[in-house]
Amino acid sequence: MSTLRGRVSGLPEWDRCAVMGVVNVTPDSFSDGGSWFDTEAAVKRGLDLVAQGADLVDVGGESTRPGASRVDEAEELRRVVPVVRELASEGLVVSVDTMRAAVAEQAVAAGARLVNDVSGGLADTAMVPVVADAGVPFVVMHWRGFSADMNSRAVYGDVVPEIVGELQRRMDAVVSGGVAPERIVLDPGLGFAKEAEHDLALVARLDVLRGLGRPLLVAASRKRFLGRVLAGPDGTPPPARERDAATAAVSALAARAGAWAVRVHEVGASADAVRVARAVEGAV
Repeated sequence: MSTLRGRVSGLPEWDRCAVMGVVNVTPDSFSDGGSWFDTEAAVKRGLDLVAQGADLVDVGGESTRPGASRVDEAEELRRVVPVVRELASEGLVVSVDTMRAAVAEQAVAAGARLVNDVSGGLADTAMVPVVADAGVPFVVMHWRGFSADMNSRAVYGDVVPEIVGELQRRMDAVVSGGVAPERIVLDPGLGFAKEAEHDLALVARLDVLRGLGRPLLVAASRKRFLGRVLAGPDGTPPPARERDAATAAVSALAARAGAWAVRVHEVGASADAVRVARAVEGAV
């Protein structure tokens, strides 16, 4: 099945869509802010996620929820690097979720095997050279600007081809910057400068995104578009923590569409979902 999903040089090969568990070392994540803010709690969370079925864990120290302000580099380093080091020392496959080259560099030195940059290297001009020098895989997400004002950038004529074109251009720039193509993962950036209808269109057309020729990471977990889908008669969305079943539904759809991995806060249901999708593939 690796040919269906694409292989990422430098990472294990899984025979199905992988599950990336989220470890937010932040006080202000939209989903679970503060729950795993200290190092010991965050490390325990990462270990628990793997026990529940995660294949790799994504450690981040800066919230990218809509409207979020940035933390300074020293604080992000303080939050992230000790957690990466501890989890890597336990044998976990660790990704670092950061837009800063210095954080990526120190996290890789501490054992991170993947850099997940929601800006695709646009937020910090040093990021692409650092990743290229480190020789690690790089997640390039579709991004139009920082969280503080990204909602105003959610303007599209025809969302799927526009995002495909923007991702293609960004991937070309990253490769030109020295990152090996076989180490690139693409992420359509659900919820980032996108309204609910844009996110749903992207989930519906993952086959078009796969046409870019690189493995896809789909990060739908608990996001606003799921809240919109699940909203009650008065239009009120359920809290983020009540969107895990909907997240698992997207995980199943993404896996069936050939996604390389899904990124989720609660692992159990999505781990089951991708395994069912794999069994269905095997029955065809």
